[in-house]
Amino acid sequence: MENTVKICLMGLGNVSQAFIHLVRRKEKELLEEYGVKFSFTAIATGRHGKAVNPQGLDAHKAIELHHKGESIERLSSIKVPDQIEEFIKQTGADFLLENSPVNYQTGEPAISHIRAALSQRIHAVSANKGPVVHAYRDLTDLAEKNGVRFLFESAVMDGAPIFSVFREALPAIQIQGFEGILNSCTNMLLERMEDGESFEDAVAYAQSIGIAETDPSGDIDGWDAAIKVAAIATVLMGAPLKPQDIQREGILGLSQTEIQQAQRENTRWKLVCRAQRKDGRIEASVQPEQVPSKSPLYSVNGTSSFVVFHTDILPGLGILESNPGPDTTAYGLLADILNILKTAKR
Repeated sequence: MENTVKICLMGLGNVSQAFIHLVRRKEKELLEEYGVKFSFTAIATGRHGKAVNPQGLDAHKAIELHHKGESIERLSSIKVPDQIEEFIKQTGADFLLENSPVNYQTGEPAISHIRAALSQRIHAVSANKGPVVHAYRDLTDLAEKNGVRFLFESAVMDGAPIFSVFREALPAIQIQGFEGILNSCTNMLLERMEDGESFEDAVAYAQSIGIAETDPSGDIDGWDAAIKVAAIATVLMGAPLKPQDIQREGILGLSQTEIQQAQRENTRWKLVCRAQRKDGRIEASVQPEQVPSKSPLYSVNGTSSFVVFHTDILPGLGILESNPGPDTTAYGLLADILNILKTAKR
């Protein structure tokens, strides 16, 4: 039996576009294996307007207009409400996909978007780290109160199962700490500097392939890594940390001389993320470290990410994601949707 799932997209950046392409590519499989067909009933963008059609709008046309720098409002079948709460209500959506840019300091406006959806009994799935760190408990409680779900697998390490592996596969386990490389941009920058490229040229390359933003400070100053550490600690360790709580140092202080000297010493500089339970509290940090060749972090190359968890049962559980992109992040969103639908059938 076919189940049409109506989607409201907040944001039409690389991840949302990848999601639109992914569900089209998997359309037959999703219908045959899961009985699911997707319909996009609304899209909101930061600079190209909003569109609503409860019967379904042309998401690929929206991408085309977005690429041309034109407004998507012509795709609307109704007058688009100005207030975001009313906009979400008018979409008739089953799921809100929150993919707006992250706000490291407050998590807004993504938190308000998700809260509005959950309040109207719409499931919320997000690739945005801000709401996880700044409002995880409030949003989760609101979702439970209204009989819907708030999931966010793509918020850390794209489509790799960081949160769901503990939620589903490893019950009754206690995480004592973790360490890893969680920012793919800085990992690639350091590797290119090892090969002799200047910092400026490495950043320019990262920007050219969409790994770094026009303003790359969120990556190179360690904020992106810090908010990911805070997200893992908040959700999996029960410690509601904020990025500001984490000892943070970016990679700007590293010279090419230091980076290449480390190679001669059979070590490599990496931006290492850590969190550890100690004396009843969580100590967390993000900082450059010289990693020896025997460390599993040593061989994490390019835009890959890696994290190893230390638990009361498993001494070391590692998860590696090799060179992800928007497609893998989009898959994390799809996996969350399918898992919510599966749970709803039980």
